[in-house]
Amino acid sequence: MKSENQQIVLPILDKKKVSLFIKREDNLHPYISGNKFRKLKYNILDAQKRGFKKVLTYGGAFSNHIAATAFAGKENNLQTIGIIRGDELHDKWHENPTLRFAKANGMQFKFVSRDWYRNKESEEAVSLLNKEFGMFYRVPEGGTNTLAVKGCEEILSSEDNDFTVICSCVGTGGTIAGLINAANDDQYIIGFPALKGDFLKKDICKFVDKSNWDLETNYNFGGYGKVTNELIGFINDFKLKTTIPLDPVYTGKMMFGILDLIAKDYFKPGTKILAIHTGGLQGIAGMNILLKKKNLPILL
Repeated sequence: MKSENQQIVLPILDKKKVSLFIKREDNLHPYISGNKFRKLKYNILDAQKRGFKKVLTYGGAFSNHIAATAFAGKENNLQTIGIIRGDELHDKWHENPTLRFAKANGMQFKFVSRDWYRNKESEEAVSLLNKEFGMFYRVPEGGTNTLAVKGCEEILSSEDNDFTVICSCVGTGGTIAGLINAANDDQYIIGFPALKGDFLKKDICKFVDKSNWDLETNYNFGGYGKVTNELIGFINDFKLKTTIPLDPVYTGKMMFGILDLIAKDYFKPGTKILAIHTGGLQGIAGMNILLKKKNLPILL
């Protein structure tokens, strides 16, 4: 499957004389889609090259990274281990579509408390995991490391050189770091974080040395995994008008932010914007379960 740029046609774009395209990275692979395909590519190759048989990583209950790692492991004959945030999930993981998918693709789970999870990268925590599972290739939460950034640098191609602005949602920072490294100096990169807080800039700066980028922090809708009726309505309306599905954790917030900035004349007339669709659509099923429990509108 191939990632292609799809033009968005909406009245606001004609009115503001701004063009908007979306790079359909969600079409790269049916199960390892978007930035997870890019982030895992070189990590899987490195694990195989170094002779590892197991890959261990971390994530929450609806993690795109957990689902993608499980399938990538199966596809490459590697055992996968998921350290899952929330020990309350131990006896009810089967109620969760993301974890069911990961389990069906061979992932072994270890459910840990949120306190333990906060210190998961410590030397003591990693040592305990080695004692329990033996030798493994460790991939960080969200997949972001140097090899992941290398993979994300391949998102942009020469066909994207004429875009003025490149937009991406931001989780752990690996995707936008790759985009910054790959972009031309005259292109401006805007990240839309899904999390609250200013720590992401510091994390991104570990992988980049350019300054033609910034984070737009006003569109996290309360923080990671938080949604509102306004956001759900926007995502559903966007799909009806463009046929493009967005997820509520990342791409939905990014696209809401882009169109809101366009409406507020943030971009000059003639600006050509490329938004990166990072996938994450597997999380919609899980989000709809939560929305139904709260008697809120669901995602189409």
